[in-house]
Formats: sequence, structure tokens, C-alpha cells
Amino acid sequence: MGRAYQNRKESMAKTSDMKAKIYSRYGREIYVTAKSGGTDPTGNLTLRSLIDRAKKDQVPAHVIDKALDKAKGGGGEDYSPARYEGYGPGGSMAIIECLTDNPNRTFGDVRIAFTKTKCKIGNQGSVAHMFDHCAIFVFDYDDEDAVLETLMEADVDVSDIENEAGKLTVFAPNTDYFKAKQALLDLCGEIEFDVDEIQFVPQTYTTVTGDDVELFEKFLDILNDLDDVQQVYHNVEMP
Repeated sequence: MGRAYQNRKESMAKTSDMKAKIYSRYGREIYVTAKSGGTDPTGNLTLRSLIDRAKKDQVPAHVIDKALDKAKGGGGEDYSPARYEGYGPGGSMAIIECLTDNPNRTFGDVRIAFTKTKCKIGNQGSVAHMFDHCAIFVFDYDDEDAVLETLMEADVDVSDIENEAGKLTVFAPNTDYFKAKQALLDLCGEIEFDVDEIQFVPQTYTTVTGDDVELFEKFLDILNDLDDVQQVYHNVEMP
């Protein structure tokens, strides 16, 4: 699978340098995760991972605390997840994950990103079958066999393990995320994950050329400027 897990983060960094947008997206996701699964990170593994990721992306503590306090209050906005798919510039494929309190507005905004770049939004499942929905863990550890054995004993269906100079990348089905993470923590202790996420990883990649390069960058810019958009996954090999 290579270093596909970096695609979304790299594309975000290249197309949006607005920290306020990043903070807002983390704040919204932390709020929703804490509201649905509990505000204590020790008992909500998804929340714990999300907070760790926010800290790595230099989200200020007050942004995290505000989202948690808001979730503790029990009221606030009622966000729900929404996922859109379609074909981007140059025949590329994209999956857009959102958190929204107004699905009609969000769908309209996402559709504009496609129409303004001469592309077409598709139905649910139109391109998702060309991506693997994976739990991805990247961490420093030098015993690949021990990791594989531990995960198999935990009944985790490991998709792939890569070892690059003592840094392991573990790919597992998204449904095995909790089992896989707990097994890795049991084996390695309180390790610090470089990557600890569930992502859509493309099965194949495409390269955009000519005018499609500018259209693709515009496509990502429009999506990343939308408050409701949380993640953009695509199969374009970034230069």
C-alpha cells in the first residue's frame, strides 16, 4: 500500500494553510466523538486517538477543552456524518467525508466543487469500491513478526505490514481498529503512534496532467474551504 496514508494530510497542507479551518474541524470532530462515546479519553479510544492527532497537528489545548466542555453540556449542535463520492479532474476519484447539521446545504456545497471543475458527483458506492477502508498505525518497533503474531492472536485480519528502517506501518480493516490498537498497546506499551487513523486508501493511483492539474487543485481548494468537510480522500499521486 506504500505511503498512501500520507495523501490526505499532504493534500490538505498544500491546499489550505488556514489554521482556523483546521482547528474548527478538529473541534467539531472531537465534540461529536465525545458526545457519542463519552468525554473520558481513557474509556473512549476513538476520542483518545483524535486528541492525540490534534495535538500533533498543533491544535491549541483550549480548542480541545472547549469541544470537550461543549460535549459534556449535552446540548449544542446535532451533527451527523455524510459521505459523498465522485470523479474529479483527469478521471481521478474522490471521497469526501463531512459532519453536517444541514445535509441539503452540505450536498449542494460539495456538488458545486464538482460542477465548477467540470466533474461529476456520483451515487454512494460509485468509487468507494476502488478504495480500501483501513485502520492504519505507524510506529517505531523493530519486531515485525511479534506484531503480526500479536494481531493474529487478537483476531485482527491484518491486510499488510510494512517495515521501513524499524518503523512499522500496519494496515487492517477499519472494523478491526479497536482490536488492533489495543493489541498493539498490550504488546508495545504506551507507544506514540505517528499515524493512528481510519482512512480510505486507493487501490490504484492516477496522475493528472496539463489543465487538469489546475482543475484538481481548484477542486481541493473548494472542498477544503467548506466548514462541513472533514476529510478528502483521492487517488491522485501528489508530486
